[in-house]
Amino acid sequence: MRILTIGFTKKTARRFFGLLRESGARRVVDVRISNGSQLAGLAKKDDLAWFLGELCGIDYVHLPELAPTKELLRAWRTGGVAWADCEARFLDPMREREIERTVPPDLLDDGRLLCSEDKPRHCRRRPAGEYLDARWGGVEIAHLGEAAPASRAGRRGP
Repeated sequence: MRILTIGFTKKTARRFFGLLRESGARRVVDVRISNGSQLAGLAKKDDLAWFLGELCGIDYVHLPELAPTKELLRAWRTGGVAWADCEARFLDPMREREIERTVPPDLLDDGRLLCSEDKPRHCRRRPAGEYLDARWGGVEIAHLGEAAPASRAGRRGP
C-alpha cells in the first residue's frame, strides 16, 4: 500500500490541485480536526470537496480519527509542548481509537492524507501514516511536493 500526503499551506491553488491531479489520487483524506476555519482558505471543508471534484475528479473524506486531540494540537501550536513530545503523545489517541482496525485500508490506498502544514516534518499526516505502517506493514509513505519523497524505509526528512 502506498499513502501519499500533502499540506495545503504555502502552495498556490494551481500547485496544490496540480500535485493532487498528477499524483493519480482517487480521494483526499482530510486528517484535520477543524476543517471549516476561515483561515483554511481554499481548503475549507465544503469548498475543498467542491474544488477536488470539479477540478480533479477526486473524492473528499474527512477522517478526524487520524488527528491528534484539539488540546494537544493547541499546546504544540502555542509552544507549550515541543514537537517530539507532541508526536509521541499523538500516538495515544490513535491507539485508543484503534485506527488500524477501524480505518479501512482501501480508504487510504490511492488516497492522499491532507493537513495544513506545508512540510511533513511537523505535521499530523506523517505520524498517522507511520503508525499504520507499524500496524499493517508494507505501507510506503511519500509526501507530495517534496524534492525527495520520503518513505518509511529510508526516509529523508526535510
